[in-house]
Amino acid sequence: MSKERDVAGAMSPRKDAQIDAQHALELAVFAGGRVTRHPLPAEGRVSLGRSKENDVQIDESSVSRRHAIIHLGARLAIEDLGSANGTRLRRERSAGPTTKLLELQLEPGKTTELAVGDAVNLGSTLIVILPREGAASAAAGHAPGEPIVRDPAMQRLYALAERVAASPLSVLLLGETGAGKEVLAEHIHRRSPRAHGPFLRLNCAALAESLLESELFGHEKGAFTSAGQAKPGLLETAEKGTVMLDEVGELPSGIQVKLLRVLEDRKVMRVGGLSPRPIDVRFISATNRDLAAEVKRGAFREDLFFRLNGIALTIPPLRARASEIAPLAHAMAERTAGALGRRAPAFAPETLAALEAHPWPGNIRELRNVIERAVVLAGGDTLLPEHLLLDASAPPPLVDTRTPTSVEAHPAEVAALAGPLPAGHRPPSPLPPGPPRSAEAAGGLRGELDAIERRRIVDALEQCAGNQTQAAALLGMPRRTFVARLSAYGIPRPRKGKAKG
Repeated sequence: MSKERDVAGAMSPRKDAQIDAQHALELAVFAGGRVTRHPLPAEGRVSLGRSKENDVQIDESSVSRRHAIIHLGARLAIEDLGSANGTRLRRERSAGPTTKLLELQLEPGKTTELAVGDAVNLGSTLIVILPREGAASAAAGHAPGEPIVRDPAMQRLYALAERVAASPLSVLLLGETGAGKEVLAEHIHRRSPRAHGPFLRLNCAALAESLLESELFGHEKGAFTSAGQAKPGLLETAEKGTVMLDEVGELPSGIQVKLLRVLEDRKVMRVGGLSPRPIDVRFISATNRDLAAEVKRGAFREDLFFRLNGIALTIPPLRARASEIAPLAHAMAERTAGALGRRAPAFAPETLAALEAHPWPGNIRELRNVIERAVVLAGGDTLLPEHLLLDASAPPPLVDTRTPTSVEAHPAEVAALAGPLPAGHRPPSPLPPGPPRSAEAAGGLRGELDAIERRRIVDALEQCAGNQTQAAALLGMPRRTFVARLSAYGIPRPRKGKAKG
């Protein structure tokens, strides 16, 4: 740890060592199946190698004792020191509408200019200079803005994702609904050379085909009845950044053809337009479908699949990474309690055991819903198993009598169940003390919660034009549970022939 501080501080000859954080850099080293990060000085030299005498020690057999030097200042450069296995620089090179990945073998003793985001191989070890975010790598903890990654398989996945981030490859993220595909997509964007550009997301299953086309590609004035003025699409708006196409397996066939042309030509034609416009964006796609199987049955274009699948990363479901459940639950409880003006509650050991034993068919979305609800129900300092309501048939919980809740007096608590908690939202004041809550009062609370959940289900169905699968995914709820809730609340199941859109 002190080694990293030395690299960023003592090595810089400048007296004004406090550089603007926006321009601060760090060195990411991918070695031994993990990622380590080393802050870099604004100016100076940073030596790399296997020996402890180096500023950054890389204890890998393919790295020489004194392998290379990074020169920092007005320009970035790297110099090979006559290493046994060589130093290779890989970078993007644009040639017209296409982008190629070039590899250059460095000559010993000669400095070669670097750019932020260039991938460099010291022997077989990859290093990348990135903008510093002021946080440790995802595998090390859960600093603000960083995902919680504790499971060994997830640590390997995120290490691979960081290597992929430095390249121009299109990325296909696979995994169950709610497993964390969007979180990984944002992480790849933040670790990429496009980190200072926009990150824009579009749910391909949420819009009808005509709206989806306009949102993706934009339209010209008068292209259709309501097109009163020209509007750039998502692909134009994301210039120099990243576009995430969520639920890409739901793309209609007509949109698939147009998206394929965009990927091949790197140009977009607005609806009603006469000439294509060049774009410079990176594509990250996500789906819970088996796209290879969809290709075989003719539901998804094979050529588009190959274009999107520059590299595929599969996110394991939450039940396969039980070691992350407790830290995720603690972080969610802290966030929910903060929004309600409370201290974060503790978790009883049996509560954590129940969380880790649950199969989580809705993955992290389901966990978030359970924890937000539990914090509201508990009211006290400790979350107990009965606050989780993991079993839909379980009786309503008795609220902790030490700090009772009052739904009627504090609608902000009920609002926490009605949707995501807005950043910075706080209720007017913490809950006042009151008399112990009885089982009858707790039953009344359950009635309030049932009414809220029924309203959320009806709203989700309306938002998804009656599509039950999409509505269940929107709520982070397994489809079978969603259908059971429809019956329990007396909500008519939409017929496929009568669903809108």
